[in-house]
Amino acid sequence: MPGNKYKGYTNTGRPLKIAFDVDGDDTPRATVAPDALPEVPHNNGVGKGLCFISFGSGSSGNCAYLGTPRGGILIDAGIREPVKYHRKKKNPERQDALTLDQAFAELQRNGIPSSMVKGILLTHAHQDHMRCLYPAVSACHCSVYCTMGVMGQMLQRCRISGRIRDHHVPIFKEIPFRILDMEITAFETSHDVKSVGFSIEYEGERFVVATDMGIITERAAHYMSRANYLMIECNYDYNMLTTGHYSPMLKDRVMGDKGHLDNVVAARFVADNYHDGLRYVFLCHLSKDNNTEELALTAMRQALEQRGLSVGDGSFDVSQRERDVQIYALPRYISSSWFVLA
Repeated sequence: MPGNKYKGYTNTGRPLKIAFDVDGDDTPRATVAPDALPEVPHNNGVGKGLCFISFGSGSSGNCAYLGTPRGGILIDAGIREPVKYHRKKKNPERQDALTLDQAFAELQRNGIPSSMVKGILLTHAHQDHMRCLYPAVSACHCSVYCTMGVMGQMLQRCRISGRIRDHHVPIFKEIPFRILDMEITAFETSHDVKSVGFSIEYEGERFVVATDMGIITERAAHYMSRANYLMIECNYDYNMLTTGHYSPMLKDRVMGDKGHLDNVVAARFVADNYHDGLRYVFLCHLSKDNNTEELALTAMRQALEQRGLSVGDGSFDVSQRERDVQIYALPRYISSSWFVLA
């Protein structure tokens, strides 16, 4: 994507900027290729290719599973802890979110025991992405894959056992590593803490996770524009945010370069970078206060239809199968549909 392509585009008062400066931390070094895990026997419930499910997406908690017939990974672990980990002081906003036990039960219903989770990818050290990280690691007996910067901030700022370091496999931005038969590349995203997205490749198919970003940087755009399955943040509707109850300082943070993406920015990017190989767009991290599924889906649908594309609703109805691209908003508190992608 040309570096200046979006410079002149204004989105309800804020441009979609392409940033060229790259943080000097987590610079590439010797690659880590942890592929020594034993092969998991094929399970008929898994399917023949990539399978995906989300267990919650938003400020109340984020966690998803992506897997192949050999096993899979969790992407973030920010949903509610199992009951035995609950503290006396509870946040009412999180009480509707799934617990880790419920997420594992959902996997089990789809033929995936917790033993098939072979790693946890961590995008950044905010509670809604790592709240139940230690319980998840303990339950799955797996490793945590994140940059040294993310691990350092998690230990400094978050309430988590220092023993998490015993399970840490350091990764480095834009140096691929492997978990089972998936090749994974972390890329930098623009947020108010050290943060990355992930490009996950399996048999030539790319699933890209791009959440929690204020602007779409040049390097993030490189990976996002190559996705066959794109999980992209659609955090807020500009009108809802600017007229809502958030304080001016919080509004500026959300709309800032280190904040979150609004619906129109995300939709414009996807439409401008559409290619024949893009099959699913998963809208993630919708704000409870400043967005709705209808608004996010409408913005994405309209942008794609303006390009002359037919847009499906992500359902499994026969009438949707021949659409050019499917869009689906990941639910905030409950599991999504179970997707067999390839």
